[in-house]
Amino acid sequence: MKSTEKEKLWDEYRKKPTQALREQLIIEYSQLVKLVAGRLSMYLGHNVEYDDLVSYGIFGLIDAIDKFDLTKNVKFETYASLRIRGAILDQIRKMDWIPRTIRQRQKKIDAVIKEVEQTTGRSATDEDIAMGLGISAEEYLDWQSQMKITGLVSLNEYMDQGSDVSQDYSRHTTARFDGPEESVEKEELTKVLGEALELLTEKEKKVVTLYYYEDLTLKEISNILEVSESRVSQLHTRALQKMKTKMGNYMGLL
Repeated sequence: MKSTEKEKLWDEYRKKPTQALREQLIIEYSQLVKLVAGRLSMYLGHNVEYDDLVSYGIFGLIDAIDKFDLTKNVKFETYASLRIRGAILDQIRKMDWIPRTIRQRQKKIDAVIKEVEQTTGRSATDEDIAMGLGISAEEYLDWQSQMKITGLVSLNEYMDQGSDVSQDYSRHTTARFDGPEESVEKEELTKVLGEALELLTEKEKKVVTLYYYEDLTLKEISNILEVSESRVSQLHTRALQKMKTKMGNYMGLL
């Protein structure tokens, strides 16, 4: 459907929000759900079926259609992507499918990172963490590949809280930043995110920015950085672990 036809459809729905028009919008933007689900499935792997992710995402799309304000200067695709991703991740949290061993390993990694930073005054390297855990560098890389899923869920939650788009639509969604106290909270969130990003190397920072802000895939990021997709995945996981030392209180992390 051309953009002019979409505008006409939205205009009709705004004037008379019938079930038939609503279903037409759902069908029109169903590809967006598949796109978001596909991106997340790269990280979730075989833990969750792709079709299930799409099903969860449809609820987010419906919510976006119901709450979208045409008077706002925000593209529906931008707003809907956040709602779709949020709906998928919310359902994953409810499923609580992350194995206990992974949760325990994440806590051990967090403890080592915190100890290294407190004793040395610098960010912990992979070698520091592996030594603190009493495992080899190779085994730690294997741990990292398992940790990336928990980090993905947590960071997306945090990014949604501090998102400008979410802020624009706060009165339509969670009303998280309505009052003075909430405004201070958002300022603090933004500040902490900025401080957390400063802990990263340039490549790690680029991976986080390109993935979470530019919505690029691992393959696209690997092409830009001229490294393998597995290397991008490692950089992403390492970045999340570093950022958690700053962001943990706000993210409800493991």
